[in-house]
Order: sequence, then structure tokens, then C-alpha cells
Amino acid sequence: MRHRTHGKSFLERGGLSLLAPIALAVLIFDVLPAGRLLLTALAPGGVFDPDKAVSALASRSAIRATWATLETAFFSTLLALPLGTLMALMLGITDMRGRRVASFLFVLSLMISPQVIALAFLHLAGPASPILNTLGLAPEAGSANPMLGRLGIILVLGLHHAPLVYVIMSAGLKRIPLAVVEAARIDGSLPLKVVTDHLLPLLQPHIMSAGLLAFVAGIGNFGIPALLGAPVNYLTLPVLIYRRLSSFGTGVLGDVAALGLLVAVIAILCVAASQFLTRRGDVLLDEDAPLQPFWMLGRAGVIAETFIIAVIAITLVLPMLSLLAAALVPSYGMPLTLSSITLDNFVEVVARQEVTIRAFLNSLLFAGGAGCLLAFFAVPMAYGLVRLMGPARFPAIALLEISYVLPGIVLAIACILLFLKPLPLIGVSLYATPWIIVFAYLARFLPVVLKPALAGMAQVDMAQEEAAALDGARLMRRLMDVILPSLLPAAVAGGLMAFLLAFSELTVSALLWSAGTETIGVVLYNLEEAGLASQASAVAIVIVAVVTAAMLALNALSRYLPVGTLPWDCSTEGAARATRKPDGAVPRARSVGQIEPRPALSA
Repeated sequence: MRHRTHGKSFLERGGLSLLAPIALAVLIFDVLPAGRLLLTALAPGGVFDPDKAVSALASRSAIRATWATLETAFFSTLLALPLGTLMALMLGITDMRGRRVASFLFVLSLMISPQVIALAFLHLAGPASPILNTLGLAPEAGSANPMLGRLGIILVLGLHHAPLVYVIMSAGLKRIPLAVVEAARIDGSLPLKVVTDHLLPLLQPHIMSAGLLAFVAGIGNFGIPALLGAPVNYLTLPVLIYRRLSSFGTGVLGDVAALGLLVAVIAILCVAASQFLTRRGDVLLDEDAPLQPFWMLGRAGVIAETFIIAVIAITLVLPMLSLLAAALVPSYGMPLTLSSITLDNFVEVVARQEVTIRAFLNSLLFAGGAGCLLAFFAVPMAYGLVRLMGPARFPAIALLEISYVLPGIVLAIACILLFLKPLPLIGVSLYATPWIIVFAYLARFLPVVLKPALAGMAQVDMAQEEAAALDGARLMRRLMDVILPSLLPAAVAGGLMAFLLAFSELTVSALLWSAGTETIGVVLYNLEEAGLASQASAVAIVIVAVVTAAMLALNALSRYLPVGTLPWDCSTEGAARATRKPDGAVPRARSVGQIEPRPALSA
């Protein structure tokens, strides 16, 4: 009998012990922070008084910030959605060259932290731009930087979130069977007709989901509005929350909790709507033959490749060149020439400046430690969710994603509220210590690490466990000998992905750092605020190098990972491998509308 050995079920042989850590993780990382935020917003001082929250939300500054948040998120989504969708179609269904490299570079622009991207565009377009000054194209000295303000935020948010749309749309394309295209081609449909009449209708749930998630990412983004909007007093809700806490400290926690709750409600409603619309549009299709590139471009391939190169140049290459140029000149605004090139800014930030060196070490330690801890717990948690919880794993996973769905600034407020006072029983406070940052990283990136582990666990054959159990192997032995070898690459990849996202983030640590616990994202922001643009650019270049190295390491692991682990993998080989069935197996139907696990929203 399946799941039973020697008259005892897996649960009776120790499996139940894995459910307690899962329940504890849901409670500590998601329920308690969200509950504490809700309690402080609606019941400040422990007395239910929603009027105070309403008063905070009805203030003139809050209304202006809410409007700024919604309009920048909406209009940036209008830019990101068609651009990301077009990139997914061109790299997913055509035979153009260099598709894997183009996909990697396009997604790299998403993985680079938003404040780095904002800084790059700020230095690219202003009158002091080293590149424009070198080319003699810089705006008149003293003129306003065109990137500052609403239009600049919308443009940079749209370009930054286009790869997020691309990832979701690429996942949707991989779920469409090749038979759909083959049937249309037999009927005489040209490739463009196949796309408009067959693929786009099937991709409609993914299009709606991608739009909603890009909108959510825009609402919760802090780094881009902070660098491009705050200097001209164009404030979004995350920036307003940061300003109030920075100016007035913990005395305004009730007001900022109300503002944070507003941001959280908008984000959660959009994510819930994304899931609802996706499920409502489900279409069941056979999964044996995944979609392959079918549009042979011929001579038109040069035009398509030129477009792809132009998009990558605008979203990644030119911004990074502007950072590099700003970092290589003695002072910001000087033209870049052979005589003006210097490495002093790099030497200053990596060898001389104590706060920057400490921030690099802190970020490596905090992000690396959180990634290692999450990778260590991912295997037993994935086993418990898939093998032991049955259908109950879906609400459990949904609860675990609360801290991931919440914008980073809201999670930071929840952590402050949770740890401002000493912990019960032990009397130790985590506030203003490194541990509060590590806790926030663990809560935020747990779903990111679980995603590949859950995908790998679903592919582990139950027969191996049953054979081990029949030989008397207890739970721990089965985990070590059967499960761990299969899930180790996925767990390592998840840990690396968490490190990649946490290393240079600013949204969470902006409110949680204290003297001595600065992260590199915080130092970058402070350097730019202090007017040390060349040093900030040098820090940004080092951050980009670390992120690129982490992505290359993940790419090297790709052949050992479950399908969908790497958001930039546009190949269909993995999809074909995932849908391959053993001899005699009955093909399963899958939902074309069912969304893949969400990629990381940029913070």
C-alpha cells in the first residue's frame, strides 16, 4: 500500500515533525508581521480606533503620494507590458540568433537593484553626464535633468519592469503545445496570423497577470522614485513613508503603519486579481510537445536582431556605460578622455572608505547568511509541503508568500513594529541590530528559495522513498539519501537567487539599518544624496559585477535545475524535458492559463 510501510504511514514514522517547522515559519515570517502592522494601523495604543488611520490617509501629503504612486505604476505598466510581451514573442517563437544571450542580458537589467538603474539613467541624461559631455551632446549647464520627476520615474520603471513581463510571458509560451501551431500551419495560417489568432488568445491570462504584477512592482518600488522623484519633491507612498520615519522616528509609527497598510492592500488585491483572472482563463491542453520556435525570419532576422540589440542597449548597456563613465572621471561632470580616466573612485570605495568597506561586508554576510539558511531549510520544507500536506499545501504556500507580496517598505515597517520592544520571555531586542535585517531577508525571500525546491520535489519519484522505507529507513535517512541528492542543485540555486536579490536591495534595509549595520544599497543611496556621484557610481559598478557573477553561477547550474528556476532561460529544451513521459505513461493535461510561480518583484 502506498505511503505505508510495516503498518505505519510516513507521518507515523516521523513525517509529522516536519509540519511543525512549516507552521512556525508561516507564523513567524508572515502572520505575526502582517498582524502587527494591521493592529498598529487600526488599533494604535491597543485601542481600536480606525479614525486615526483614516486621518493619516486623508492628509494632503498622503493623497498626493497615493496619486503619484498610482499614476507612475499605471503608466509605467503601459510601457512595460507591450515591450516585455514583444520581447517574449521575438525570443520565444523566432529563429533569430543569440536568443539565450539576449534573454540573459535583458533579465540582468531586472536583477540589478532599482536604485542602481535609477542612478545610471540619472547620470546618462543630465547636463553633467560624462558620456554626453564627451560627445558634446549634454544639455545646457544648469538645466534640469530630464530624468527627474514624474516622466523620468515612469520611463525608468517601465524599462526596468519590462523584463518582469518578459519572464511571465515566456513562461506562458512554454506552456502552449506545439500542436496548436502545427494545426494552424496545416490550415495555411502565416506566422503572424498564428500569433494574433491562436497564441495571443491563449496568452491572455498571462498578459493580464503580467500587467497586474508590473503594476504591483511599480507601487512598491522605492529606489527609483527615491532617486528620481524625491529631489524635486515628487513623492510616492514608499518614499513618503521613508521620509516620515527618517524625520520623526518611531513616534509616527501609527501613521506610517496606516500608509503601509494602504500600499499592502493595493498590492495584495492586484496579486489576488492576477491569480483569479489567470484561473478563470484556464484552457486544458495536452502537454507532450511544448512550443518550439516556428517563425523563420530569413532576411527579416537582421531587423529583429537590430530591435533586440536596441532594447538591450537602452535598458542595460547605455545605463551601465554611464555609470562606468561617471566612476572613471575624477569628479562628476567632467568629460571622459584618456587623460581624465582614473581608478581613484574605485580605490576609495573598496579600499579606503571604512563605511563602504563595512557595507560591502555587511551585505555579503547578511545576504549570504540568509541565502544559506533558506537553502538549508528549503529541502525539508519542500518535502513537508509536497509529501505530507496534500491539498493543504496550497493555502500554506499562499501564507508563506505574504511577506514576498508585501512591498519591501511595508515589510520593514512590520519588522520594526514586531521587534521594537524586547522579545517576550528572553527580553532581547532585535531592533537596531543586524538580526532584524537578516530576519527581513529570511521572511521576504523564503518563497524565492522554495520555488525551485518545490518544483524539484514534485519530480522526485515516490517509489524511491517507498523502497527506502521498506528497508527500514526513517525520515531523516530518506531525506539525506533519497531527497537531498535530487534537490540539492535546486536548493543551491534558490539560495543564490536569494543572495542575488538581497545583496544590493534598499527597500527593506533603508528603514532597518543602524550605525554599523549599513548595507551597500544604503551606502549607495547616501553617497548620491551627499553629492558624491562618482563614488556612488563606482559602488554601483561593483554591485553590478557581483550580481552578474551570481547570475553566471546560476546559469552554470541550469542543466541540473527544475524547469522554470531561472527566469532568463528562454530555451524550450527544459520544457521538453519536463513534459517527457516514461514509456506507457498517460500524458496529463495542463492549464495554459495557469501562471508559473511569480518571479521576484523588484523592490
